[in-house]
Amino acid sequence: MDDDDVANRKVSFRKCLEHLSGAGKAIGVLTSGGDAQGMNAAVRAVVRMGIYVGAKVYFIYEGYQGMVDGGRNIVEANWESVSSILQVGGTIIGSARCKAFRTREGRLKAAQNLVQRGITNLCVIGGDGSLTGANIFRKEWSGLLEELAQNGEIDKEQVQKHAYLNVVGMVGSIDNDFCGTDMTIGTDSALHRIIEVVDAIMTTAQSHQRTFVLEVMGRHCGYLALVSALACGADWVFLPESPPEEGWQEDMCIKLSENRARKKRLNIIIVAEGAIDTQNKPITSEQIKELVVKQLGYDTRVTILGHVQRGGTPSAFDRILASRMGVEAVVALLQATPETPACVVSLSGNQAVRLPLVECVQMTQDVQKAMDERRFKDAVQLRGRSFETNLNTYKRLAIKLPDDQIVKSNCNVAVINVGAPAAGMNAAVRSAVRVGIADGHKMLAIYDGFEGFAKGQIKEIGWGDVGGWTGQGGSILGTKRTLPGKSLEDIAAQMRTHSINALLIIGGFEAFESAVLLAYSRDHHPEFRIPICVLPTTISNNVPGTDVSLGSDTGLNAVVETCDRIKQSASGTKRRVFIIETMGGYCGYLANMGGLAAGADAAYIFEEPFDIRDLQSNVEHLTEKMKTTIQRGLVLRNESCSENYTTDFIYQLYSEEGKGVFDCRKNVLGHMQQGGAPSPFDRNFGTKISARAMQWISTKLKEAPGKGRRFTSEDSICVLGISKRNLLFQPVTQLRKDTDFEHRIPKEQWWLKLRPLMKILAKYKASYEVSDSNQLEPVHPRGHEEPAAI
Repeated sequence: MDDDDVANRKVSFRKCLEHLSGAGKAIGVLTSGGDAQGMNAAVRAVVRMGIYVGAKVYFIYEGYQGMVDGGRNIVEANWESVSSILQVGGTIIGSARCKAFRTREGRLKAAQNLVQRGITNLCVIGGDGSLTGANIFRKEWSGLLEELAQNGEIDKEQVQKHAYLNVVGMVGSIDNDFCGTDMTIGTDSALHRIIEVVDAIMTTAQSHQRTFVLEVMGRHCGYLALVSALACGADWVFLPESPPEEGWQEDMCIKLSENRARKKRLNIIIVAEGAIDTQNKPITSEQIKELVVKQLGYDTRVTILGHVQRGGTPSAFDRILASRMGVEAVVALLQATPETPACVVSLSGNQAVRLPLVECVQMTQDVQKAMDERRFKDAVQLRGRSFETNLNTYKRLAIKLPDDQIVKSNCNVAVINVGAPAAGMNAAVRSAVRVGIADGHKMLAIYDGFEGFAKGQIKEIGWGDVGGWTGQGGSILGTKRTLPGKSLEDIAAQMRTHSINALLIIGGFEAFESAVLLAYSRDHHPEFRIPICVLPTTISNNVPGTDVSLGSDTGLNAVVETCDRIKQSASGTKRRVFIIETMGGYCGYLANMGGLAAGADAAYIFEEPFDIRDLQSNVEHLTEKMKTTIQRGLVLRNESCSENYTTDFIYQLYSEEGKGVFDCRKNVLGHMQQGGAPSPFDRNFGTKISARAMQWISTKLKEAPGKGRRFTSEDSICVLGISKRNLLFQPVTQLRKDTDFEHRIPKEQWWLKLRPLMKILAKYKASYEVSDSNQLEPVHPRGHEEPAAI
């Protein structure tokens, strides 16, 4: 792309924002209902984006109660009001249940308070109750203003000036109980809290051979229970949407005792607080404990997690989600007309979309209605594609059919790890092995990458062998960066020896390169004419064919946690700027997204070339910042962003140029980004995407019964990944054209579109590409593609 192209693109983005001037407009932001981690990130994004486009932004403290009470509860916010809140859980503007707002008198007071300040745009962060309230308020708005004018509270001019109210919602709820969005703000952080507890409990349960019954939140929605069961490989899970069948007591006890017989030293049972049986009677954790003790005599303990799940710092995922939603909400408000219905900003795959609020709320209420009427299959379907996939995957992985009931395929499927270790690899291997066995295949594990493959380090791996792997970091099978190029003969020989009919490669850029090599070696080695699937797994997120690589979420959380600690140190010392180097090779994903999630002032990446003038402008920006109340700075640098502008060079430049204004420190994060236990997102994502890859392999093998058939078509060597909103299998030979092999990155990367967002929130002038259209989407578009529910 030449300079003219870049300039033209920037102009077109600017036009987008120029059309969206907020001058003369006022936006009110409130959080309502139960609190959720990430709400503060959303508030920060709304305030800063609002100010950036020239609007006034007001905090409405204590939710709708503050709107009704008015006075000091509605205060204009400035840029510094939302400094240092990104990493804080809960909501700094408070949240309260409000009975008064449910009455017309209450809403009349609220309307008067808003009109007095000229607020005709509302951004509501809350659950379905809060959003329903906002929509009723919007519909009544003109009537409320007429009434206020008749009572002499406001004049006719104000009625005309503030004739309509725009409402945009963002869903903040740890339960993920809102239909229309893949993830609500707070869900991922709540899963972090649950998994931290589960990991801790598993070590003590193992020591004493105990059974633990864990109760998690979710009065009407079993999402937290279901995903934590998937993420820790729980023995049994109880959900409100999918109650156990009659006689579940006996089935559960058989399952627990079978697992003990397989030398498993512990049992984990997860219960959603709203769990019910098929007759809609509650199933409590105490009931389950009594049953296990009475029937099996196991030492059983109950742990109720309670409000721990709402607390703590938001995860990187929630911060990025909330920041994107907040910016999108402001754009939606500025694009709204009197005819625009209230909308909800949602996540679909990894795309921010706008959906009609009324339809989403209706669908959410339909789930509860289906559960009340005992139409549980409908309830699961209404919850959406993500929930349904999770449930089906859990059932496949948790319960093994007896061997005599599994139809044998007479196929051998091998699994290999390639490239640098990344969190989530083991979860993917476990899932592949179990789904493969359930499909009737013989599963083979290849140890130590292609080096081990060439040497014949291949063993059969069974259902029980992968128990407890989900929460393990690194690679249990062992992994090497070596490509198969020099050992193709030996690998082909091993494939013949072990009669390998399909191969699943789990790894980073090397896994992709290896698959390309195997694809082009099929002419010389017929052994490679088998279905081969690559699962992109690397913290760098640099594999073509997917927007999100397995392991990148864990790496991102490691970066963000460190940045939080460093920022705390910097704010204690005052007037200090930290320069932090992240991993990622030439891919700037970790630096850019880490910068967005940690509230960095700048992030230097290879994909966006920079020169000494940019560095100088960043120093000047920080010098100005030190004159405000926010006297600290955070700058991220991708390890290979520039050959000459090294971390040391940037550190020395900043130190010299900032003399007398701020001092400087540097920190290289290094391999800590690769280590640690996988995040809940990576455990869940690895489990689901690997199960889908095995499904694809099984389908391919069924298309070619008998061992004689060879696969020669391009679409039999694929990368499985998320592309925008869809899960796609893409041939490696096609992806090769979209790849920059010299720098080991895809030629186009979706997250670069979020780069201006980081700059805007750090008070730089930037050109932000607004949504392609300001049209609302239908709540459940059913296309022919496979949806990528994360």
